Amino acid sequence: MSSPSKRREMDVMKLMMSDYNVETINDGLNEFNVKFHGPKESLYEGGVWKIRVELPDAYPFKSPSIGFVNKIFHPNVDELSGSVCLDVINQSWSPMFDLLNIFEVFLPQLLLYPNPSDPLNGDAASLMMKDRKQYDQKVKEYCERYAKKEDISKSAADKETDDEDDITDEDTGSSDDEIAGHADP
Repeated sequence: MSSPSKRREMDVMKLMMSDYNVETINDGLNEFNVKFHGPKESLYEGGVWKIRVELPDAYPFKSPSIGFVNKIFHPNVDELSGSVCLDVINQSWSPMFDLLNIFEVFLPQLLLYPNPSDPLNGDAASLMMKDRKQYDQKVKEYCERYAKKEDISKSAADKETDDEDDITDEDTGSSDDEIAGHADP
């Protein structure tokens, strides 16, 4: 039986050698970000998310912590923190699972089959149950607004600034082309 640290190294290396873009944090193997593409034939197709992964010292005997860095509209993902509500990670994790399982099976299944009866995002769950068409539209809007390839390379602070700029421009109807100080008619 290999030690947890050997297993951690092996799983992270296996993920790095796969098709996933892995960016370590603080040059260690305990925290890293993974570029994750929404599953084909889903509302999330075309979206790209940065997933933050934190491995506890007891990994693989204790489950990793997984969270979306950029926003996603989903009943089982907290919109503010990006935390994921997924039984296989939170309750039924097994050392038989590895990091590739998370990105190739668990997260795609989460996005393909949301569970509105166990929500972290009550608004998304409620909308999904009451008006599926409007829910689908909102998911696509979030993908378009927050899950583009260029979005995941920005830091959260940059994105918040962009969001504030977007709201200001939209709400005031102003543009950069207008001349400052011109009088109202």
